[in-house]
Amino acid sequence: MNTLRSIVFVVWLYAGMAVIGIGALPTMLLPRRFALGAIALYAQYIRVGLRIICGIRVELRGRENIPDGPLLVAGKHQSMLDVFIPFILFCDPAVIMKRELLWYPALGWYALKTRMVAIDRAGTSKTLKMMLKQGEACAKAGRQLLIYPEGTRTKPGDAPDYKSAGLTALYNRMNVPVLPLATNSGLCWKARGLTRRPGLIVYEALPPLEAGLDRKTMFARLQDELEVASNTLIDEGLAVQGRTRDDLAG
Repeated sequence: MNTLRSIVFVVWLYAGMAVIGIGALPTMLLPRRFALGAIALYAQYIRVGLRIICGIRVELRGRENIPDGPLLVAGKHQSMLDVFIPFILFCDPAVIMKRELLWYPALGWYALKTRMVAIDRAGTSKTLKMMLKQGEACAKAGRQLLIYPEGTRTKPGDAPDYKSAGLTALYNRMNVPVLPLATNSGLCWKARGLTRRPGLIVYEALPPLEAGLDRKTMFARLQDELEVASNTLIDEGLAVQGRTRDDLAG
């Protein structure tokens, strides 16, 4: 039954992408905020589908911790859902994404229109310079730039593997607070595969770390706070599902 529900959800997911993507095409001719609104609408559409079809509640916590103005957001990355939720949480987000995604119908159009930061995952020095330039532009425009310090989706409970170079370089160049965004999304929506498991997904915005900290200090505090909060959410999510950490290890 769960597999069947997951298949229905996938149809819902991509049908909605087509309908909203085509229906909102006039936003391509309007200011960026209208296209951002279309993406936020799609994110809410995904939340509704998860609840109705898959039995998954998605809670957003810590909105009171999100300051106005430019911000660097460092998030845990466990599922595809992580890419869309920031468009609900933040007023003018820019997501650092793989350059190949620009070739996807609808997704690529809106990424270009809303000025997402598309990078080459090969990670050359040219890529870093381009990312820093665009990060600085985001800060000047008052936007919230989202980066995943681990670089790719990970499984809940896996040992963290944070990469400091891009994050700390952006932190210094942008000179803005960095906000940790914790989640347990991988408990219900796996990094790979079709099946969605019923339960509770939580995204929690933690209190931001102030601008101007020493790189090592900032990075150590960010990793510690993000891991502690995400692990707490994992335990909460496992309890809702009637599972334990041993199930994750299995």
